[in-house]
Parts: sequence; C-alpha cells; structure tokens
Amino acid sequence: MDNTFSTYKIDDRSLIAFIKREIHNLALQLGFTPHRAGETDIIVAELTSNLIKYANGGELLYRAHLDGDYNAIEIYCLDKGVGFDNVAKIMNDGYSSTNTLGHGLGSIKRLSNEFQIYSIKNWGCVQYVRITEKPDVISPVVQKGLNFSTIAVNYPGEKVCGDGYYIKQTSKGFQIFVGDGLGHGESAHEAVQLAIKAFKQTIESDPVAVLRDIHTKVKKSRGLVATIASVDYKTEVWNICGIGNINTRIYNGLENKTYTPYNGIIGHNIPRTLNNTIVPYKKHQIIIMHSDGLRTRWNLNELTSIVKQSPGIIASSLYKENIRGTDDATILVGKIM
Repeated sequence: MDNTFSTYKIDDRSLIAFIKREIHNLALQLGFTPHRAGETDIIVAELTSNLIKYANGGELLYRAHLDGDYNAIEIYCLDKGVGFDNVAKIMNDGYSSTNTLGHGLGSIKRLSNEFQIYSIKNWGCVQYVRITEKPDVISPVVQKGLNFSTIAVNYPGEKVCGDGYYIKQTSKGFQIFVGDGLGHGESAHEAVQLAIKAFKQTIESDPVAVLRDIHTKVKKSRGLVATIASVDYKTEVWNICGIGNINTRIYNGLENKTYTPYNGIIGHNIPRTLNNTIVPYKKHQIIIMHSDGLRTRWNLNELTSIVKQSPGIIASSLYKENIRGTDDATILVGKIM
C-alpha cells in the first residue's frame, strides 16, 4: 500500500473485466469480505461501462488507502464526454439517458462509502468513489486546519513514483512537503523518499532551514526539487519556500497568486540566499501544489463553481485537463477549514 494511483485508459469494453478482476483481488487482499468485494465489482462495472457507453472512453485511477482504522479503495473516474447539468437528477436509482452518462450512478452512491461527482456540459465529468471494508464507515469531518487530497501517478511503465509528498502536524500548525526526484524510476524515487525521511525527522520549523537540512541529507542521491509550505496558527501566516519547479498557487476566492521557487537542485546545488515568502493565512483558502508532470497554465476560475467542490474533485479536474503523461505527476489540493 502506497500513495500512488494505478491508472488505466478505458477505451475498449474488453478492458472492463480485467480491471474489475484486478480491483476485486485488491479488495480481498485488503480484508474485504467476498460480499463487500462483490459490491465493489458492481461499482467498478458501472463506472467503466458508463465510460464506454456515454463518454467514448476515459481514465480510471485507483489505489489502496488506509482510511482511519480501515482499509479503503479510492477510485477516480475521468472523462471528456458531453457532461450534464443536473447532477441531483441522475443520482436517482434507475435513471438512464441515451445522451448523457448517468445509468447506475444511484447504485454507486448506495454501495460506496462516499461518492462525489462534478460535471460541466461539453467538458466532461469527474467522479470520486471511496469504498471501505466496512460499508457504514464515514470519513471524519475536518474541523480546523487543512482538508486535503492528493493524486500521484507514476511515469508510464514505471513501478515506483519519483514524486512524493508529506504533511506534518506541528505544535504551531502544519507543514506541507511536495517533491520531485530528478528524472523518474528507482533513482528518483530513492531521492524523494530520502527527502521525506529528512522532512519527518528534522527539528527545524522554518521552511528555509528545513530545505537546507534536507539538502545535506540527500547529497548521495540523484537530487530533487521541492517546496515547503508551512502554517503558523498563532501568527496566521504561511511561510513558503521552494527550490526547483514545484508549482504552488493559493486561491483567496477568485483571486490567486503563484509563488515562484528558487533555481537549483536539492542535494547538489542550492542558492546561498533563501528567503520565505510570507502570505496571510485565512479560512477558505485553497492551496494547490504540483510537480511538472502537470501543465502550469490552468485557472480554476474557468471551471464553474469548482472552488465549492472537495479537494479531491478539484485535484482530479486539474489532473484530467493538464496531465502531460511524460513524467511522474503529483497534485496536492488543500482547503483551509
């Protein structure tokens, strides 16, 4: 079990049985009962068959995940089909349309622990499903701090991811690390995992000092780029510092700003002078951090009401439209609660 998603392009009905069997076996490995694994089969069959029927194909991402005390399977289903306007209507059991994706979504909602959907007419649709071994488990609601979701995928054909992320709670607030090992594959994975280990263990709290500490701990690796965004609840500020090309953007309502990192490679050469960017910390902000596996020319304001959606829906919507497919890719979206 790790943080990365397996991903499949669904463009042919023959793939459905293979993917359903693979996720079924994963469910059994996680301790799902045969009955619960069978319910997972129904969910996967509905998602994938709808892609073929109504969207001319799409992409399915899934992973095993520890959800509190329970094992879970998380699934994102993405398409660029015709989309639809009335989500509430199509969520009813038995609803079907020859023109829009919709049949069976009510049953997906009923059988899953959590089901979210977002769509725009002529843009397509993103769906999120969480299935735990216990049908009645509900994820805890975040009362204060950061509510986040992350999508990370490997470079096509690789078994490990050269990107990495970690969120650390501190006595003052929290710190976010997002990093990208140079290149991809085992060496990139080793570099970013060494950095995460150093990030977990460091006694430093200032992002500049943390980056310098990580730099000394990964010198024998290939090297990486990374950004750290740290929040202090008392002073109500973000401190942000990055080296390399991790893209970091904070939204305050419709306004947003991108925070430019320094040039350099952690573990090899970093600037002598590093300074944090200080940003006011406010409720309802959205922070988005991603590696260069995604294009950077995107704008949430182009997606109708997307800022009202969950971090996972925002992350998957940006992934759907901006994935390059030429490197590992990680996108972290956090909402301040």
